[in-house]
Amino acid sequence: MTGSPEIGVRPAALPRQFNINEMEKPGTMYETLLSMPLFKGVSADKISEIIGKYRFHFLKYHNGDVIVEAGEPCEKIRSVVSGCVRVTITNFDQRFRVSQTIAAPEVIAPDFFFGKTTSYPGTVTAKGDVGILELDKKDYLEIIISDRIFLFNFLNLLSMNAQLSVEGVLALTSGSLEMRIAYWIIALTDRTGSDIVMECRQRDMYTVFGVQRQSLIAALTRMRDDGLIDFTPNSIKVKDRRRLLELL
Repeated sequence: MTGSPEIGVRPAALPRQFNINEMEKPGTMYETLLSMPLFKGVSADKISEIIGKYRFHFLKYHNGDVIVEAGEPCEKIRSVVSGCVRVTITNFDQRFRVSQTIAAPEVIAPDFFFGKTTSYPGTVTAKGDVGILELDKKDYLEIIISDRIFLFNFLNLLSMNAQLSVEGVLALTSGSLEMRIAYWIIALTDRTGSDIVMECRQRDMYTVFGVQRQSLIAALTRMRDDGLIDFTPNSIKVKDRRRLLELL
């Protein structure tokens, strides 16, 4: 397949034209790609080769525009190249909702490119003006096969997302309630996520963790006093995801 970098518009008025003229300049194109996790460490010659061979789409979305719907097939590799997006995941009966902000440069749901489940787990919306790079998945597969640096970047990204500590897994059954809550939050959010909010009724949380109301409130209060979270009867707002990870 041959092609060229494209400043494009997707059908049906989803995103608008990505009118960033400097994106058309080769030097800026290289810098944009090299800033992304999937292209780090790649030589300028190799970047020139793939830019000439594959079609890259740079799209612009405005505040509130839906970029990806939950359940949509993951047929394109999508990366945030400018701005921020809001990712929201809900369970089947809408009783649990997790939302977080992901900022550029970051890949949207790389864990779902391949494997048994290849649909997006959550809805992604623009938070302000956002630039998105799209690349057909079959083209990206050819790219990672062509050079082991691309393959290493992809495997490294998957590993960083997958590596929850053994202690964290064990905390689900034998750890303190604070550790179990921390693991729950970490498992449902991205390593670079910020402004994380989990919406659920406390009585549903009692069921998830198999504890009484007093025990849950006491654990949440300790976590709040430690500067890790804030909470209400219907939500938990994460103040420091990194410190939650350190609990595990």
